[in-house]
Amino acid sequence: MMEARDFIWPDNIYMTGKSEYTPQHQLRSPVNLFQSGNIVKICAPMVRYSKLAFRTLVRKYNCDLCYTPMIIAADFVRSVKARHSEFTTNQGDHPLIVQFAAKEAQVLADAACIVSPFADGIDINCGCPQRWAMAEGYGACLINRPEAVQEMVKQVRNQVENPMFSVSVKIRIHNDLQRTVDLCQKAEAAGVSWITVHGRNAEERHQPVHYDAIKIIKQSVSVPVVANGDMKSFKDVENVHQITGADGVMVARGLLANPAMFAGYEETPLKCIQDWVNIALEHGTPFMCFHHHLMYMMERITSKQEKKIFNVLSSTSAVVDYLRENYGLQ
Repeated sequence: MMEARDFIWPDNIYMTGKSEYTPQHQLRSPVNLFQSGNIVKICAPMVRYSKLAFRTLVRKYNCDLCYTPMIIAADFVRSVKARHSEFTTNQGDHPLIVQFAAKEAQVLADAACIVSPFADGIDINCGCPQRWAMAEGYGACLINRPEAVQEMVKQVRNQVENPMFSVSVKIRIHNDLQRTVDLCQKAEAAGVSWITVHGRNAEERHQPVHYDAIKIIKQSVSVPVVANGDMKSFKDVENVHQITGADGVMVARGLLANPAMFAGYEETPLKCIQDWVNIALEHGTPFMCFHHHLMYMMERITSKQEKKIFNVLSSTSAVVDYLRENYGLQ
């Protein structure tokens, strides 16, 4: 087992923009969120998008739990550069789950030990359907290796010293749902904290989500189950909760389009756009990421003509000027 201290960043401190983060061990278990009786509202892991600045924004609008973008565990363990570029956090960034792509239990356990002083849990990606991930043995191909998933959960449980640290999995479903139920029950027996189910199989992309399958999985295990897939409004969140009985919901594109969705807003309020500008500038968010988020947020509230102008702006100052002149934002 590799100790987390073998890979501590310089001076045991993360630099995150203007803020510093010294590891704390008094973190509450994120599992407690599922004992509140309310729907746990979760920001999904999103490549390029669910980074610190965006997590800071959605937390202002009733998001209970945030995930980092997926990080390849082997790279994270091997490379200081990967750790610095892939994972940034600060004192307010809790509760936080770091999602890893892994295929070997010991590599995952090493990665979990490294992040355990800075995060509240890790998640094993067993749902990414992209070809490169499947070819590498990551993501959705793991749903066909339940024993490997079991071993990963066990090793993280055994090797991370903090007993409150969570170990969750995010999966897709099989065509034969009994295989998915078997996978979930094996993960539960290994000590998984909760299971997030994206209600499509590995081949499906834009087909309707099988919420009935999530309901069956929820009825088959006693750990919390989180529903994921195609929720674009808070009404959708409530409907999916009703249909599936899930303990939580995880949203990706719906939050990109409206980061205030969990607070009940039908479309992105101007205050949220102002908050994003302030947070992104404070965090030094790269222009492309800053601009793309705004394009998503303003999709529903701008005309075609406005999009033609806004979407081709090429600097932060041009974007800020446009928002000030057209929307009165500071």
